[in-house]
Amino acid sequence: MLEIYLTRHGQDIDNVNGILNGRRDQPLSEKGLEQAREIAERIKAAGITFAKIYTSPLQRAARTAEIIAAALESPAPEVMPDLIERDFGIMTGQPKDKIEELAEGKVMKTESITYFLNPPGAEDFEQLKERGRKVLKEVAARHADGNILLVTHGDIGKMIYAAYYDLDWETVLRMFHFGNSDLLLLSSQSPAEKTHVFKVQQYNN
Repeated sequence: MLEIYLTRHGQDIDNVNGILNGRRDQPLSEKGLEQAREIAERIKAAGITFAKIYTSPLQRAARTAEIIAAALESPAPEVMPDLIERDFGIMTGQPKDKIEELAEGKVMKTESITYFLNPPGAEDFEQLKERGRKVLKEVAARHADGNILLVTHGDIGKMIYAAYYDLDWETVLRMFHFGNSDLLLLSSQSPAEKTHVFKVQQYNN
């Protein structure tokens, strides 16, 4: 049986500064390094092993993947380009407090995050969910069974989840917060409502 685990990178410098990062390639903060080490140790303590670890090409995810692989004495992670974060378009590099202004009110507010929907140049969530389907097809084509870890980002991670469980993107945005270094499980044995394997203390969204 194929089981796919998802984790989001640890806190990065843009997270610290309240900047919308998207595909900006900032390193992990000191807190982000701690979060990556924490989730690595919790995975190890739970006895979870991975046949393969794939990572987004952005350094905040790649470094998180490296820390997990080292803790588990796993082979080096492999970059999977489609795990890259959503293209934020004109929102890239902007302060979070300008979301509603720049998105011209086209937003979805949840308990923890205000999502912008379709500003110029950005992937919308239908496009992102389709990319999530592509990721899942690629993983399934490479692996018939075993545990696979995908180290990725907040928006694309949630749309991979939506694609796996065939849920509307709106539903998944409201269902749960996918925080830095949280661990999710996608499995036929794990209902969509369960969402998290582990949660890590958060210092930002």
